[in-house]
Amino acid sequence: RMAARLVARPDILAVRRETVEHPFGSIKQWMNQGAFLMRGLEKVRAEFSLTALAYNLRRAITLIGVPGLIRAVQA
Repeated sequence: RMAARLVARPDILAVRRETVEHPFGSIKQWMNQGAFLMRGLEKVRAEFSLTALAYNLRRAITLIGVPGLIRAVQA
């Protein structure tokens, strides 16, 4: 089914690479987070949640700056 979907829409894989996989590559590179440090599903979920929060804060600061982020949090 996947091969048929790719034949029907060959551009979709490039879109996925640009949008979905970028955060994970950035997390691995910027934060040196190649593998989880914790074991167990609950602990891994917590670790990933903290990593995603750090990534999102870093992206927000990059996009709107610290003053913009502070204004957004206060609103």
